[in-house]
Amino acid sequence: MNLLLRNTTIIDPKSSFHNQTVDVIIENGIINKIGKSLPNENHLEEINIDGLHVSQGWFDSSVSLGEPGFEDRETIANGLNVAAKSGFTGIALQPNSFPIIDNQSQIHFVKQKAANSATDLFPIGALTKNSEGKDLAELFDMKNAGAVAFGDYGKSLSNANLLKIGLQYVQDFDGLVIAFSQDENIKGHGVANEGIVSTRLGLKGIPNLAEELIVARNLFLLEYTGGKLHIPTISTAKSVELIKEAKAKGLNVTCSVSVHHLVLTDEKLEEFDTRYKVAPPLRNEVDRQALLKGILDNTIDCITSDHNPMDIEHKKMEFDLAKNGTIGLESAFGSLLTVLPLEKVIEKLTSAKTIFGIENQPIEENSKANLSFFTTNNDWTFSKENILSKSKNSAFLGQKMKGKAIGIYNNQKLVLS
Repeated sequence: MNLLLRNTTIIDPKSSFHNQTVDVIIENGIINKIGKSLPNENHLEEINIDGLHVSQGWFDSSVSLGEPGFEDRETIANGLNVAAKSGFTGIALQPNSFPIIDNQSQIHFVKQKAANSATDLFPIGALTKNSEGKDLAELFDMKNAGAVAFGDYGKSLSNANLLKIGLQYVQDFDGLVIAFSQDENIKGHGVANEGIVSTRLGLKGIPNLAEELIVARNLFLLEYTGGKLHIPTISTAKSVELIKEAKAKGLNVTCSVSVHHLVLTDEKLEEFDTRYKVAPPLRNEVDRQALLKGILDNTIDCITSDHNPMDIEHKKMEFDLAKNGTIGLESAFGSLLTVLPLEKVIEKLTSAKTIFGIENQPIEENSKANLSFFTTNNDWTFSKENILSKSKNSAFLGQKMKGKAIGIYNNQKLVLS
């Protein structure tokens, strides 16, 4: 599909047109020309939206969809459409379907399902068979089939030796291990952040220690094995500190934080609303500020929506029994702009590509068009009408938003919300 974007502000520090308002001609998936007031000689479809901004395509490093097995939560086709309308040109798909994505045929299956979409799907393979934490899965075969990393979603490896072997093994083919960090025994039956709010509400607490202990352990293992490790969705001030120290030592460690941990705190639990039940749990304001500081000083490498659709049967129940997870693609950009400056938001929504070994496409003439479209100035409130996912479990209903993702151009396809 060929396009002419009119009066578009480019946000891309790697581009020579950074912060300039220009016209962009895209033909056959390639950026053909960038300049002021370009003539439309080939009668291309024109896109002229007030306050339109464009950046390199955003990439979300942690998205759960459900298919295969949990199609009632979300399908791959609709999930990718939601991602596209939310501004994401690429997502990393978590292996928590049924069956678990722990072999090459499962990797082929999800890639095939996503073959003709505007948004690219990059599968994450499970690190252990069936994500049970007992034996390593077929990592090398999955890598050859197209897996970009290996990790058991939302599960921490209690067997440190298995993680050690995994970190050593994947170095032969430059693999990336993802290690969710939460000590199950210290967490116990906890359902909310241990602190004033959980005590007042009578909810069992999950102390920060449950996360920090495993983060520290995993960093020790990485120091011993070498290789590279990605720690997803950290949530405490101490975790940020530990990772900062590890980076200073020269360890190849990266980490992400979820949108909801940057925007929301455990104060939201006042009404026992299970939409706010997530893993790791929403923390307090001190931790939230530390995470924002970690983003600004680049200790935290990228931001993820940690999109996890859950059907109503698993959410509309007692707080203790409800499953963890919130959808987050639709609300990611708008809510981030309320807490962080625009350039930082774009940087952290695109930087995961480097971590997962995915090509970056700067906005220059003759480079491939992999673009996200958005506006930055409109204030609005997120409501049910804005949810495009099959599951409606959003922790952002009623949240103030700033700016809006409009859509993407990728794989020669245009998707606008």
